[in-house]
Amino acid sequence: MEFITDHRTERYILDTKWKDLSEKAKIHIQMCGVDLMTALILGSYGNQFKAGQKLAQSMGLSGSIPVIGSDTRYNLLGASIVMGHSSNSFDIDDGYRMICGHPGTSFVAGTLATAWDRDVSYREYLTTLSVCYEITIRWALAMQDHYHFMHSTGAYGAFGTAAGMGRLMGLDEKQLNNALSVADFHAPMVPVMRSVEYPSMNKDGVPFGALVGTMAVLETLSGTTGKTHILELPEYRKHLDTLGNVYYGTELYFKPYTCCRWAHQPIWACQNMMKEHGFTFREVDHVKINTFGSAARLSKIKPASTDEAQYNIAFPVAAALVHGDVSYSQVREEALTDPNVLNMMDRLEFSVDPEMERQFPGKRLAWCEITLKSGVRLRSRVYDAPGEPEDPELGLDWILKKFKRITALMLNETDQDMLLDLMTRQLDTPVRVLVEKINGSLRRDI
Repeated sequence: MEFITDHRTERYILDTKWKDLSEKAKIHIQMCGVDLMTALILGSYGNQFKAGQKLAQSMGLSGSIPVIGSDTRYNLLGASIVMGHSSNSFDIDDGYRMICGHPGTSFVAGTLATAWDRDVSYREYLTTLSVCYEITIRWALAMQDHYHFMHSTGAYGAFGTAAGMGRLMGLDEKQLNNALSVADFHAPMVPVMRSVEYPSMNKDGVPFGALVGTMAVLETLSGTTGKTHILELPEYRKHLDTLGNVYYGTELYFKPYTCCRWAHQPIWACQNMMKEHGFTFREVDHVKINTFGSAARLSKIKPASTDEAQYNIAFPVAAALVHGDVSYSQVREEALTDPNVLNMMDRLEFSVDPEMERQFPGKRLAWCEITLKSGVRLRSRVYDAPGEPEDPELGLDWILKKFKRITALMLNETDQDMLLDLMTRQLDTPVRVLVEKINGSLRRDI
């Protein structure tokens, strides 16, 4: 292999300013900022967050940096570890179709921790997030082609975390190239399809991507040397040619439900059929979901943990039929023994539709057939998931409504409005102020 180190990647990361972003990119990165904070808030109520805190505390990583959802403070590595455990904990974060994963959650922990540590404005934090999306998605596309394997979120999170932290910490081109090269080399292997079939906190490997990316920067500052990353290979230079002109961050999808994206299509189909035909779950005899192969491979076990409920296709569809939603209340540990949901799971059937399979991963589609106890048989149209980049409803208002719905148990409406105002209108607010106001507003008694 022959690498070309001309620091194009590093210059884009270090030199991009808010004014350089397109107007569409500015709107989308504000959407991402709110959506990632939604994920961090929700994640702070989960067991994976507790595990991350326990780990950081056991390693003696205390310091001055707060994390979303806790009064305990950590050093930079500790804060990255803790929020790396919460950002994807409830699977509510953004995604990019062609890399089959979640770029934002992969780098938000280290980037937010560093933004607080360096006392930057929310505008500078958003600019850094935008840079991270563009670099992370490009590296992921190159990585999956180079290794001919679908390594998932945590793998490219290492590279994205190093990019965001390196920018905010003021590394120069050579230092940043070193950090990116270390992150590239040590990025974790995340065989995501194993987690699809055998769900656990392994999931998308986000905590380890955050850890490796943070360590790559800290190792660089401590004198560790690394050379070459795959965006320097000649066959992937094409991805750098579009920097500043093509914004992959405007092509993200956003998730309304706390479960794997591949379950969103049948959830949406079933919800719409119930509204259209006016039946309740008590009238349902049988449901057949026709979808693509990867979705059909999702676990269908009756879950014993929230992770098994999220990386599942039967449980979320059943929960949507019974409760009309799939959010924190449906996938928290206390909800997993709901007899109505478990009974509905037994009424579900899943089949691979050749046409749905042909269009994957460019499109993730599904349709369903519902047979009522009365004998009436209903068939849906083909559904994409809500929140896809082509969804005409998707926009900043869509994200704000999602924030309010998802955090309704954790924040009162007045505090929700105050926080959204800071994140959409008062962009020069210091990140420290925003984090303080979030933590001061969260309810911990749920």
